[in-house]
Amino acid sequence: MGTSTRRSRRLMAVAAVAALATGLLAGCSKDSDSGSSNDGGGSGKGKTTLTIGTFGVFGYKQAGLYDEYMKLHPNISIKENVTTRTDVYWPKVLTRLQAGSGTDDVQAIEVGNVTEAVQTQGSKFVDLGKDVDKSQWLDWKNAQATTKDGKLIGLGTDVGPMAICYRKDLFKKAGLETDRTKLAAQWKGDWAKYVDLGKEYMKKAPKGTKFVDSASSIYNAALGGASERYYDKSGNVIWDKSAGVKKAWDVAMSVATSNMSAKLKQFDKPWDQGYANASFATVACPAWMIGYIEQKSGDAGKGNWDVAAAPTASNWGGSFLGVPTAGKHQKEAIALAKWLTAPEQQAKVFAKQASFPSTPSAYANLKPAADTTAYFSDAPITQIFGDSAKTIPVQVFGIKDQPINTAITDVGILQVEQKGKSPSQGWDAATNEIKDVLGQ
Repeated sequence: MGTSTRRSRRLMAVAAVAALATGLLAGCSKDSDSGSSNDGGGSGKGKTTLTIGTFGVFGYKQAGLYDEYMKLHPNISIKENVTTRTDVYWPKVLTRLQAGSGTDDVQAIEVGNVTEAVQTQGSKFVDLGKDVDKSQWLDWKNAQATTKDGKLIGLGTDVGPMAICYRKDLFKKAGLETDRTKLAAQWKGDWAKYVDLGKEYMKKAPKGTKFVDSASSIYNAALGGASERYYDKSGNVIWDKSAGVKKAWDVAMSVATSNMSAKLKQFDKPWDQGYANASFATVACPAWMIGYIEQKSGDAGKGNWDVAAAPTASNWGGSFLGVPTAGKHQKEAIALAKWLTAPEQQAKVFAKQASFPSTPSAYANLKPAADTTAYFSDAPITQIFGDSAKTIPVQVFGIKDQPINTAITDVGILQVEQKGKSPSQGWDAATNEIKDVLGQ
């Protein structure tokens, strides 16, 4: 990713969940580079020590996978090197890749950085496609980590399929449908239908509540289901004429210029308080946000939250494991990366941290924690997110994808939503920011 403030906040936020609820997928404490190293558990004496570089909490240690692997392979010791923020982690990785030294044996790659890795660092990674059955992973997930000449530089870890999490108690007070299946049918196929329901909600909204947390969240959700984003397949920047961007922007503006938004910036403290105070009725939620909602809403939210399918299949988030060619133990590193990303291990991480697997064969046996299922009104979480994951389109990402996205959400949309600017003024502000990002 570059990496954006939004992504950093997402990582930080999820870390809180991991710490409190043995949470979800990625993140960690404050906005700083922890530079920490966590030994998987082995002493390393007389063994081959494999290092794995990650950003935030991937859940491998928490799910006991390092210990399990070392027990299966007594000659291996695993050391995890953790950097909290991706905007610190990725530049450091790039420097080491270019130097041809100092990389970890296994290197995590965030989805926002994978295009840059594919396009500019492909020769610095081992082709893992020669060593695995690629059909284990979602096709679109493999496509994100595949170079033009067919080299697979990363094996998929988690994905972020989208749903709509909603407060059925607030829906009931507003006189709206509360059944998840019937709600999904009402907005199926078009985020504009979801916005229309928001208008209905606001007619009888419980005092002090809004329909949605922010316009930016709807922009990201809508864009997450578009095959055309900021770049075309040839690597040309097309953000200003992208059909996917225009549609997502228009939906976001419908929210930003209405009274249905709580106007909260995601992962800021007021947004967290919004969950605790039940101040908004819906949020576009990728799988990894489930635990976050549970933690921030607290006991009062139990049984009041529910989950319904999103208007369109959409993705937000996900990562890969790659093996740098500069590593000293490539054979052993490949074996570890394969094992950690295999369906069986992805299912174990899901059970511990709710990171949704990128391996469809794991879906049939996924079991969310019993307290999470109860919290979300016994919603079939695995089925909802699994159905979405299987139908997400292949998306083209670019090297400046995340900075462009941040310019639109954190500059353009916020100008309209929080400062009362017109949609055209918001777009102009985003345009100026993007031109600076692109050096135009």
